[in-house]
Amino acid sequence: MARHPSGLKHLPLCCGLSLPHSTSFALLLQDCIDSNSLRDGRCVHGRLLKSPFSSETFIQNRLLDAYAKCGSLEDARKLFDRMDHRNVFTWNSLIGALTKSGLLEEARRLFVSVPEPDQCSWNTMVSGFAQHGRFEEALEFFVAMHADDFVLNAYSFSSALSACAGLMDSRMGVQIHALISKSQLASDVYMGSALVDMYSKCRRPLDACRVFEGMKKRNVVSWNSLIACFEQNGPQNEALALFVRMMEGGVEHDEMTLASVVSACASLSAVKEGMQVHAQAIKHDKYREDLVLNNALVDMYAKCRRIREARSIFDRIPVRSVVSETSMISGYAKSSSVHDAEVVFLGMTERNIVAWNALIAGYTQNGEDEEALKLFLWLKRESVWPTHYTFGNILNACANLANLQLGKQAHAHVLKHGFRFEAGAVPDIFVGNSLVDMYLKSGSIDDGSKAFDKMIARDKVSWNAMIVGYAQNGLGEDALRLFRRMLVSGETPDHVTMIGVLSGCSHAGLVEEGRQYFWSMTKEYGLVPSQDHYTCMVDLLGRAGYLKEVEKFIHEMPIEPDAVLWGSLLAACKLHRDVEIGKWAAQRLFELDSGNSGPYVLLSNIHHKFRHHKQTAMRQHSLSNTSRTSEKVVQFTGTMQENLLAETDVTSHSSSSEFEEVSVVKKRLLVSDALKKFYEQSLSHTAASKSLVNSLEEEINYISHHGFGLNDNYFSRSSWTKPSSTSNQTPTPVTRPPRTPNRFPNSLYSIGNTSRPELEGDLFQRHLYRVRRPSPSPVTIRAISEG
Repeated sequence: MARHPSGLKHLPLCCGLSLPHSTSFALLLQDCIDSNSLRDGRCVHGRLLKSPFSSETFIQNRLLDAYAKCGSLEDARKLFDRMDHRNVFTWNSLIGALTKSGLLEEARRLFVSVPEPDQCSWNTMVSGFAQHGRFEEALEFFVAMHADDFVLNAYSFSSALSACAGLMDSRMGVQIHALISKSQLASDVYMGSALVDMYSKCRRPLDACRVFEGMKKRNVVSWNSLIACFEQNGPQNEALALFVRMMEGGVEHDEMTLASVVSACASLSAVKEGMQVHAQAIKHDKYREDLVLNNALVDMYAKCRRIREARSIFDRIPVRSVVSETSMISGYAKSSSVHDAEVVFLGMTERNIVAWNALIAGYTQNGEDEEALKLFLWLKRESVWPTHYTFGNILNACANLANLQLGKQAHAHVLKHGFRFEAGAVPDIFVGNSLVDMYLKSGSIDDGSKAFDKMIARDKVSWNAMIVGYAQNGLGEDALRLFRRMLVSGETPDHVTMIGVLSGCSHAGLVEEGRQYFWSMTKEYGLVPSQDHYTCMVDLLGRAGYLKEVEKFIHEMPIEPDAVLWGSLLAACKLHRDVEIGKWAAQRLFELDSGNSGPYVLLSNIHHKFRHHKQTAMRQHSLSNTSRTSEKVVQFTGTMQENLLAETDVTSHSSSSEFEEVSVVKKRLLVSDALKKFYEQSLSHTAASKSLVNSLEEEINYISHHGFGLNDNYFSRSSWTKPSSTSNQTPTPVTRPPRTPNRFPNSLYSIGNTSRPELEGDLFQRHLYRVRRPSPSPVTIRAISEG
């Protein structure tokens, strides 16, 4: 050979004209495998063809193995087909190459044709199918291997346990655990680590801990497996305690250990502990550029709302991943920096559904529900398949907007994408809960009740949404009836449940039942009442007029009342005209929030009602004895009628306070009439003066109505379009003012004219235009759709 391949360490043995033994060729081929050099392997093959050892099965097997492990499956197949004599090693080499390349069906066919498969043949099939996610078939090979009385070794067990972990099949895992216990591998540290990992991924932390504690020897993999188990399944504080125990035992941690502990800190919002773990990582330079650890640190700081620290680490990551970018989006959203979240999202080169969901959830959490719906349109246009979490956030956005029509359209899309909450799958329960909540918040009790009744599997959130929804809509008795159903089903109430129950009692006027439920929180359910529960009780007793009992109840509270509780008491005092307790509640409100004018207004109304109640009889008597009688009615017929005011004689009234009140009303009406005359004079030179003047009354009663659907032209970012000055002209659609520049490319277009756009036929993409007519007729909502 003129040019010696540099990767061959045993090349000096082959430099002569003849080779002393075939072992030298075997060593050269092993060098090719170690250096992963296909070129060197072909050079050795060329030299081998000139030697007398080219037809030996041993050398051909080594050459086949070299081609397979160097990635040349084509050369391996050609050599396999040309071989005159094959043994089990020949078959195993090609089967291993096929499974490594993911050609599992071809590997299966080749395995069936093996005359006498050995332990290695079976292990290759079990591990190959397990590594490519074909877990059920991997376990089938494992069971068949055991049935044929082949000896199961560590390779067999580890591959089978990984398949059980992938399927979350703890029942099969327990059986394999029993086989390991009967074998010589019962005390093997690697088998123990594999068992801990299997139980962890099957969400059985107690079994994982039991295996860990029973291990005589542990390595870093064992510790990492159990720490990851507690981090993923909880309780997360056990992961931190285990890490401390690991440090005290002198076990050297690695980057996977720190990543799991940091993730546990993120779940606990334990930023101080997370910073200490971060300090441990800084001490080791080898961890500085570890992608998994850096992603965990970014996620931890983002979840703890330490967005500056998260951004600092994010900017130092050499190669950013979708994981870290998604963590930054969620962190910015939780910190109410939605614009920064948008910047990160738009800068992503690759977006998965988790990133889309993070930004949609961020919009919903920050009250930008319209932006969440627009982003959902873009997601559909990009052909990204939504998940149950996507629809949960979209339904929440519809609920926040209280748009029942839009919510029903979203419900149709949920069904279209195959989420059947009637089936009882865990993700579909999430969607079902969101549907119930959306219908109830939109005021459609019947639809919410139907969605709830159709759910085969319900969790605590399902019951709470329905109970609280009934209570918020004034159906207290229905809320209590559903609460009793919840108890019969075996579900235990929590704090949210009891808020709905107490609120339902308040709306239904069931004072005694409310008392019983409140005191049963601690005795029967072990719940400590919070500020919200005490506020519900104050509202319940206050509505019923038990203000003295409320006063005693507040004095006996173990926690300090907040402004909401005092406001509830003040409203009850206004309802029942209790001046003394009202003063007490108002004074406490002033101390908590001196800048709020609400308590002053309520207290003034209480005094006014109290005086009015005492003076009603006197006023009626005084008015019946006046020397003149006149109809004290003010009519609004388009212009202010001053002569009607003149007919009202107040000089003969004995009550000075009534005189002052009527005088104030008269002054206000005269000022309004003067303002209107001023507008008529100042706008008389325009052709549209009459319509604009007549629309002044409309401005008083105008209600801003959001009618919208989800079309490509939904939420235009153009400026507000003024109404036409000519009443018989087609009104121009009005769009909302722009919030920010258009952030989502090719998703929207501006509505600036009266031309009718081409609308899609999908019900979810129907568009409603808000039109303000310049005539005195009421403001109308005009729906434009196809046809």
